Amino acid sequence: MTTDADQAIPAPSLDQLCINTLRFLAVDAVQKANSGHPGMPMGAAPMAFLLWSRFLKHNPAHPDWFDRDRFVLSAGHGSMLLYALLHLTGYDLPLEEIMRFRQWGSRTPGHPERGLTPGVEVSTGPLGQGFGNAVGMAIAEAHLAARFNRPGFPLVDHFSYVIAGDGDLMEGVAAEAASLAGHLGLGKLICLYDDNRISLAASTDLSFTEDRAARFKAYGWQVLAVADGNDLEAVAGALEKARGDRERPSLIMVRTRIGFGSPGKEGSFEAHGAPLGADEVRRSKERLGWPAEPPFHLPEPALAKFRQALATGAASQGAWEELVAAYASEYPELAASFRRVMAGELPEGWQDCIPHFPADAKGMATRAASGKVLNALASVLPQLIGGSADLNPSTLTALAGKGDLQSAQFEPADRQGAVGGEWGPGGANIHFGVREHAMGAVLNGMSAHGGTLPFGATFLVFSDYLRPVLRLAALSRLKVIHVFTHDSIALGEDGPTHQPVEQIASLRAIPRLVVIRPCDANETAVAWRAALTLSGRPVALVLSRQSVPTLDREEYAAAEGLLRGGYILADCEGEPELILIATGSEVSLALEARQRLLAREVRARVVSFPSWELFDEQPQDYRDQVLPASVIPRLTIEAGSPQGWHRYAGPGGAVLGVDDFGASAPGDVVLKEYGFTADHVCSIALRLVGKGEIP
Repeated sequence: MTTDADQAIPAPSLDQLCINTLRFLAVDAVQKANSGHPGMPMGAAPMAFLLWSRFLKHNPAHPDWFDRDRFVLSAGHGSMLLYALLHLTGYDLPLEEIMRFRQWGSRTPGHPERGLTPGVEVSTGPLGQGFGNAVGMAIAEAHLAARFNRPGFPLVDHFSYVIAGDGDLMEGVAAEAASLAGHLGLGKLICLYDDNRISLAASTDLSFTEDRAARFKAYGWQVLAVADGNDLEAVAGALEKARGDRERPSLIMVRTRIGFGSPGKEGSFEAHGAPLGADEVRRSKERLGWPAEPPFHLPEPALAKFRQALATGAASQGAWEELVAAYASEYPELAASFRRVMAGELPEGWQDCIPHFPADAKGMATRAASGKVLNALASVLPQLIGGSADLNPSTLTALAGKGDLQSAQFEPADRQGAVGGEWGPGGANIHFGVREHAMGAVLNGMSAHGGTLPFGATFLVFSDYLRPVLRLAALSRLKVIHVFTHDSIALGEDGPTHQPVEQIASLRAIPRLVVIRPCDANETAVAWRAALTLSGRPVALVLSRQSVPTLDREEYAAAEGLLRGGYILADCEGEPELILIATGSEVSLALEARQRLLAREVRARVVSFPSWELFDEQPQDYRDQVLPASVIPRLTIEAGSPQGWHRYAGPGGAVLGVDDFGASAPGDVVLKEYGFTADHVCSIALRLVGKGEIP
């Protein structure tokens, strides 16, 4: 007795030949690597082929062409589907790289990585992240189109496409991002949902039986359904309808079969995350009319069909470049600005707008100084765009008069809390709502898209909600600025649920992420300067809720020392007996303690140490100058976890930190109870230098 899975399928048309080429490039690569995910590429190949051959605007010879459509494989475990598409359409990804899938040094890693493989827009694999990135790309496209397009000159006119699976739609980050996308009416965002109803471990019948269509309709999306993912014309019809609706993002639910063509594993979770096995590969090829040998077979007609993308892409890019040239004649100033933002350049003299703050013993919170600096920068950097997770009054990150980024089709009667200025996609203030995780994923997508300088803001303790996106931004070398306020137990009465303790240490553990905790208003201004000039790295600005003194820079070293991560803020005559190393609001505490120590004839140096990462990148002789090995007694002071500080305190030093979760009380009381007083600092310092304690 034979089953449907055993029956041969008729000889393929050219389109089917192309689809099977995609399938078996993926199958052969996974089998050769003895590792990977063959099922998703086998099931999703038809819609991917259709999108890339009929709809996607791209130029394989110039992957960074600005007005290309963006394509995101959110289901990044199916990476071989993307690599096959890239190779076949003519990107700089030779067949040898396909054959080295998941191997050391290859450009075909297990999950797509931005910056490694030409044509990969974002790093995906952690599910839901790519979906959120695509929302960010669509926001960037809509915003830049509103800023630069003029009648007859659609300079920015492209779609953001994403292929997502069941796992993507299960993740909370996708739900957050989808809700925001629907609210914003991102009509040029289209998600092809690989609705195969299988996850890694089981059928989704065990865990995911909600009405996804109803959910997305409630978000404000257009929802379309294709009953058979192998029906190319049905998929094409759905894509045409999706592209025609410019007021709503679209979810196309494409019913597919994971592992399509595999007699023994089609429709089973066993096809998800492991090679088919040599025998099953042979049976699958036989069933789909594919030669068993050699592996990595590329039929010439299929390759020729795919490579048409080179000619069509060149024509599309050429027409766009002609449009840009005509635009430059008609709108020369706008064109110059457009070229600058495309290149990621800052205008000449932009730093001149950054304010300098006079010395003030009362001072201000560094979050307040940041707000002033940010608004000054926004006056000369129109590419600066961002917002907070519903915390503008607390993070002070609203860009005054720069408009609210909203759907042009929707304006509520009550605009309470709106920033003011332009209302629509051209606004620079994004109201993310209480969606920290989506905010981070969206910012990553905006950065990857290009043309914007994105920032986001929330309380430091809630950086935990967006740690995955911080990690991916660092992995992908994306330029995103995160403003984290309410930076320590000093925030007081809100208590330990809102008082960050371990968060700074956690952020510092992320490779390539630059963490900066400035000590006063002027260091905050320099911190923003650093954040904007550091290339290819995300930055976390860690800012205080409470006021801190604005230091007199005629008495103390210039705040520009922040650019080196750590610097000698206040010194003594001769070689110091003790070095006090502090960050943020604790720097003024260190300065107070220094004065008391000097009165007791203890030669103390204070080092402001706002950024480990920047300091560690300085030449060794500079680091030795700031922290000479000959000075053994050292005390680090930071109102957060002591983890990691011992590397700077050294074996003869001490670390003053917080190793509990804080408490609910006025901030100055909490600091005192945890030992952040000048008396306690002096007592520790005197013990270190062997001169007793404060009486």
